[in-house]
Amino acid sequence: MNELARPIAATDYPLLNVFWTMLWFFLWVLFLMVLFRILADIFRDDRLSGWGKAGWSIFVIVLPFLGAIVYLIARGRDMGERDLRAVQKRDDQFRAYVRDAAGTPEHTKTDELVKLAELKNHGDISEVEYQQAKTKILA
Repeated sequence: MNELARPIAATDYPLLNVFWTMLWFFLWVLFLMVLFRILADIFRDDRLSGWGKAGWSIFVIVLPFLGAIVYLIARGRDMGERDLRAVQKRDDQFRAYVRDAAGTPEHTKTDELVKLAELKNHGDISEVEYQQAKTKILA
């Protein structure tokens, strides 16, 4: 059999080489994740001008290792703060949506009865008016 056409057996690739291959592959995937996160942060930042976004993008794409390190040193702290603000904004929007979808009334029956009792205690309405309004609220 021809030496070049021989299939690679498991014994031809030692375990240590498998480990190093996997390590480099996962580091490469990790680096790509960092690059995408940096690019997303560049375009998410409202305080950065269009020229600033273009400059950082070109720097990170043309010189990815150096660009990523410089970006993380220069703007890494703000990156976390922007993420936190974005998460809080999404949480507030979700809570507002749930409140609207659930149709939670602003005033409950208890609140209305308390206001009605205060009106009666101050003498603004009579006992008969109080009973009529109370029946209407509880119905």
